[in-house]
Amino acid sequence: MEQQKRTTTVTPPKKKVFKKDINIMSQRTYHLQIDNTLRTVYVVGTQLKIALDSCAPLQSKFFSVKCSPNVKCQVLSQVQVGNSLISQQPLGKNTVLLISMEAASLHPNDSKLSVKFYGDKLENLGSALLHLTAVEISLDVDADRDGVVEKNNPNKASWKWGPNGHGAILLVNCDSETSYKKTVDYEKEEISKVSDLKDMSQMILRTSGPSELPEGYKLSLHMSQTDAERVRIFRPRSSKQAEASLKNMLFSLFQKEYPLVLSKNQLANEVPYQGGKNELVFYVEGLHFPDKDFDGLLTINLSLLESSGEAFPQTPIFTDNVMFRVAPWIMTPNTLKPLEVFVCSTRDNYEFLKGIKQLVQKSGQKLKICHEYMNRGDRWMQDELEFGYIDSPHQRFPVVLDSPRNGDLGDFPYDDLLGPDFGYVTRNAPRKEVSSLDSFGNLEVSPPVTVNGKNYPLGRIIIGVAFPTTEGGRNMTQVVQDFLWAQKVQEPIALYSDWLVVGHVDEFMSFVPAPDRKGFRLLLASPDAAYKVFKTLQHKGHGKAKMFPGKKEAISVDDILRDKQFEAENKYVQSCIDWNRDLLKKELALDDEDIIDLPVLFKVIPQDNRAVAFYPDVVNMIVLGNNLGIPKPFGPQVDGNCALETEVRSLLEPLGLNCNFIDDFTAYHKLLGEVHCGSNVRREPFTFKWWNIEL
Repeated sequence: MEQQKRTTTVTPPKKKVFKKDINIMSQRTYHLQIDNTLRTVYVVGTQLKIALDSCAPLQSKFFSVKCSPNVKCQVLSQVQVGNSLISQQPLGKNTVLLISMEAASLHPNDSKLSVKFYGDKLENLGSALLHLTAVEISLDVDADRDGVVEKNNPNKASWKWGPNGHGAILLVNCDSETSYKKTVDYEKEEISKVSDLKDMSQMILRTSGPSELPEGYKLSLHMSQTDAERVRIFRPRSSKQAEASLKNMLFSLFQKEYPLVLSKNQLANEVPYQGGKNELVFYVEGLHFPDKDFDGLLTINLSLLESSGEAFPQTPIFTDNVMFRVAPWIMTPNTLKPLEVFVCSTRDNYEFLKGIKQLVQKSGQKLKICHEYMNRGDRWMQDELEFGYIDSPHQRFPVVLDSPRNGDLGDFPYDDLLGPDFGYVTRNAPRKEVSSLDSFGNLEVSPPVTVNGKNYPLGRIIIGVAFPTTEGGRNMTQVVQDFLWAQKVQEPIALYSDWLVVGHVDEFMSFVPAPDRKGFRLLLASPDAAYKVFKTLQHKGHGKAKMFPGKKEAISVDDILRDKQFEAENKYVQSCIDWNRDLLKKELALDDEDIIDLPVLFKVIPQDNRAVAFYPDVVNMIVLGNNLGIPKPFGPQVDGNCALETEVRSLLEPLGLNCNFIDDFTAYHKLLGEVHCGSNVRREPFTFKWWNIEL
């Protein structure tokens, strides 16, 4: 590993509509003026609250109210008597008039409300007149996560996990629609292709009312500075253009037709009120994944602004809010269906490539070979990148996480993988902070598990770190750890891997599918299991049989077993693996029957007192469905068969797994890596939707 290793959304015809509950209507305080005519815009679904005592003449004892048929009035007062508001009513200190309307106006100022005030002898002391223009305003998102932007969902401004949860979902627009001068889409502040719209979430402004708002009123979309760093909002110049764009995906250069509305440099912007019954579609673009300083939640606000005069700024009289949660980056375990296998071609890995090609052909996947002009001799495909995906009700695509190791293969994820519907994300760290543990052989994920009643339907991420008491230990850099923990849906487990020279969890563990129990087995490297094999060979008279037959490294079973220093080193290694075994049993709720110990011996390198595999590490395999690509261990030959291969077959084949041994000895093992280190697999996403997790 590290020395050279390691040195278009189509809207269905039916829309769900939610009516606002009169009991939870938002109220707006309003003040009348005696002997004056005022005008205001009323938003359907709200209430105007008028304290009559505050605007009444000093000697007022009674009042009466007249209003247009479509205006509803309700009086709240401890001294109120009778039901008719046309007749005089007692005026108390806390008399409040609540005004509401059920339908939008056809014309500005087409509804009226008048209040008259009277003295002790019912003499007229004055009156106040209010002209009302009713409009319907709703800022809507897909809060019920079914791919349709419904109207007035009561949960649109909040987020709740689980199958009965709610809240809209936003994707980070991290793929690239351009092939020339390739850039991640969120790096551009414009939409260059219609296809880019499907990576964004729709937000719809629905309005109903007169052809135009009365003078002095306007609609404004706005958000906080913090949220504006993580999201951008576009809109079509007109609703006709939006409709045409959705129907015709052939346009390619049209950024002028989709102007930027909100960004980090534009926190608020006026949006057009289009008159009549209308919809304006906005396209919301995510810019950042959840991380240490970002929980993924974003709020967008729409306000109706009212002018208080030329000398004063406009003030909001109604605000509607929506909330999005940015979709997490999700890893895929070995138990998911493989789609594509990635390996490097180098001048010395012919035998390895031959074995991989045969395995991939047998398994029916695509094979992507990164040639030497791109990899520049860096063969560690697993270390450079990790495949995952992002998902929402309207769109899903794979996303590659690029390791901060930045070896000679470092350009491959960006230059070769990033493209339309294939995203890219990375986390950068100062070079001095990056160690071998930041390579992604040190990043794995378990199959789905349930632990102490808590369900992990997307599995749990597994990383390797230093033991807490290890002085000068290496750790995965904090920015990568923060990113992984912040995704929430695959709660990480930290194992102890710094005891290895390379320091990767894939050197001592893997997962394979199984037809029973939990649907998988955890494979662990085991020096104890290896010694059992060698002692059995010796007991049966095969002590002279040699490891690495035909190679200069050849050594007999007897010589291995009589080396007490070597035995002590492997006891130490076994204790390190046992620590991780116990931790994995606890964190994944595993029984011993869920674990298979594969025979692997290690040797400790004196310079740094860390271990490497003595022979090709059979745990470090590639899993393609039921077909396994396992490093050929070159064990002692008994009756023409490798004793170690025979042992591995006896452990795995009863699960319906096919063991295919691949020669990686010279090109990988001698450079401190194996088959898994030199390959990578893109897999199908989970069918389970991450937002249905109970958190």
